[in-house]
Amino acid sequence: MPISIKSKREIDLMREAGHIVAGTLDVLRDAVKPGVTTLELDLIAKREIIDLGGIPSFIGYMDYPAHICTSFNDEIVHGIPSNRKIEDGDILSIDCGAIYNGYHGDSAISICVGDVPEENSRLVEDTRLAMLAGIEAAVSGNHLSDISSAIETFAKPRGYGIIREYVGHGIGTEMHQEPSVPNYGAPGRGIELVPGLALAIEPMLTLGDWKTKVASDKWTVLTQDGSISAHWEHSIAITEDGPEVLTSLSGGV
Repeated sequence: MPISIKSKREIDLMREAGHIVAGTLDVLRDAVKPGVTTLELDLIAKREIIDLGGIPSFIGYMDYPAHICTSFNDEIVHGIPSNRKIEDGDILSIDCGAIYNGYHGDSAISICVGDVPEENSRLVEDTRLAMLAGIEAAVSGNHLSDISSAIETFAKPRGYGIIREYVGHGIGTEMHQEPSVPNYGAPGRGIELVPGLALAIEPMLTLGDWKTKVASDKWTVLTQDGSISAHWEHSIAITEDGPEVLTSLSGGV
């Protein structure tokens, strides 16, 4: 699949999709409390995306059965909402996507619920900071692997496992487009970053090893060693003035 460079009009539409995702995640963040089920969060997400003028993009994608992904603790990504109740001490990652006029927005957050061990809360915050390091490297004239290297340079000295089997991606009229954006690697490689290129940057870090396994539901990805994980994601556009975060209401990092 060729890499898609977007026009200003296309970026405008992606910004609208991103704002729908950002608004929905804000509502979900406030709804996350002990005793709430992830199925309840899924229904909130469906309502918010539609009320904001979007179409939920996850449900039906490769037969995925829900509107968001909800992943607990050692679950890295793609957890399916269910009647499981959120508990004090959980790390809950929520991945959300929406379509607006044919263009996608995709973003994820990790939330510490109640009293969380310090190393777990540090993992959540450092994963967010690793994402921001990757975004800050997404400058016109840099190369794709400069994003990957920036994430690894932040995460590796802190001792985190950097998930290798699941990566960021291009985004536009499809949720997943070329190029893939690994969260590790040497700088100065891959395509040159140019204005109009849109990417989803999404580090997944663990307190243990980077190896993964897939649950019996065929969707939920877990750490192979049972270690805690965190996941953050933003959709961004490369511009002449630096990266614009499309899935932020402010547009900044």
